[in-house]
Amino acid sequence: MSKFDVAILVVGIVATIAAATVEWWIAFIIEFVIGHFFLFCNVVRLARPLELAWAAVFMALAAGTIIAGIPGWLATAGFSLAATAVVVAVEARKPSYHGVGWQWINPDLPTWWEAQLGEGIHAHSGERQA
Repeated sequence: MSKFDVAILVVGIVATIAAATVEWWIAFIIEFVIGHFFLFCNVVRLARPLELAWAAVFMALAAGTIIAGIPGWLATAGFSLAATAVVVAVEARKPSYHGVGWQWINPDLPTWWEAQLGEGIHAHSGERQA
């Protein structure tokens, strides 16, 4: 966990407390997003495209709830959590998965990593020969 990650968590907690005094749903949004930031960056180590896909789903649902009251906060949370499960499952099935529990979920990671390093070395040596 980096200093930046800690700073984001602290600012998020302070913002959540402040927002909770105004509207509960504002505090919910802040905490839900900050929680996912921590999960995606520090626990699962989710790839950026999957993180952005989750963010697009959450933003569409939250915008609909804020603007038109549809689908509502309970459905927004439920669908977003389902999207969380999908992106985490997709990430965990990658041969490059290196988040929490990688030794159990992806025991072949060291082999995959060595292969990537080998391909990088061959690619660079091929470039030098050309």
